[in-house]
Amino acid sequence: MRNGSLLTIQDLQTHFFTGEGVVRAVDGVTLSVRPGETLGLVGESGCGKTVTALSILRLIPNPPGRIVGGTICFEGRDLLRLPEEEMRSIRGCAISMIFQEPMTSLNPVFTVGEQVAEGIRHHQKVSRREAWDRAVEVLRRVKIPDPARRAYEYPHQLSGGLRQRVMIAMALALGPRLLIADEPTTALDVTIQAQIVDLLMGLQEEMQMAVILITHDLGVIAETADRVVVMYAGRVVEEASAEQLFETPLHPYTQGLLESLPKLETGKRHRRLTAIPGLIPNLLDLPTGCKFAPRCPKVIGDCWPTEPELREIRPGHWARCILA
Repeated sequence: MRNGSLLTIQDLQTHFFTGEGVVRAVDGVTLSVRPGETLGLVGESGCGKTVTALSILRLIPNPPGRIVGGTICFEGRDLLRLPEEEMRSIRGCAISMIFQEPMTSLNPVFTVGEQVAEGIRHHQKVSRREAWDRAVEVLRRVKIPDPARRAYEYPHQLSGGLRQRVMIAMALALGPRLLIADEPTTALDVTIQAQIVDLLMGLQEEMQMAVILITHDLGVIAETADRVVVMYAGRVVEEASAEQLFETPLHPYTQGLLESLPKLETGKRHRRLTAIPGLIPNLLDLPTGCKFAPRCPKVIGDCWPTEPELREIRPGHWARCILA
């Protein structure tokens, strides 16, 4: 499962130390990303998807957060053991990230051209003029109309869709080998969402880079991902190819996510949406045994004493469930 990987995360544990106790936001996550593939990372809000991504780049705010265990190997090097200076050379260059909300990620007092050019000058010894020209070119590459003019505009002068394209331009300006896209279509209307996803997938193919796509939108995952990792309460509960996951989901949580999707049934009465009962457990007070057991419609007595291991049920298809 892990051979030939660009990125391999093994038993990652990222905890937040609060006055109320220790929050195990990421608790033993293991996954890998192969060169050129799209890995979908899905789950409800609060399941640990974004914290996993921030851990890869060592951007966990400390205090209160800290990576307390595990390894994150990128191209054979454990990122957790690198000096901060080496890590800075990797961020934005070898590994880039598109954050959820452009308006909080873009600096309101600098033009978008300046912000794209700054990243180029930070990593490469080029003149201001050359960095600016390359910034305009990368804005053109992400299909921003009239990029030479738009480069002089400030974030508040752009629409949400254009701001997201600027974020993509900043992330791809230096040709990363791995792109982490954290909810890249949040707060955009459906038409713009589709354009952004198509743009990302086109650029991925053109640049031959790997992508970790973090989203709760299973429709986007079905269209774009090669493999899918499902997270719940800081743990991986299922991993499979996108085809396997959508055809034969093995974990009751994954089954619940797929059942909750609206379905269009022509000529029939509208089917009521099936919701997963209950809420994600409090990470300060997790249940014993299977963490999904309190919400699981298939729960049995054996689910409570001991948490099940993540097992390979069939080739390439893993699940953390004793019933799988």
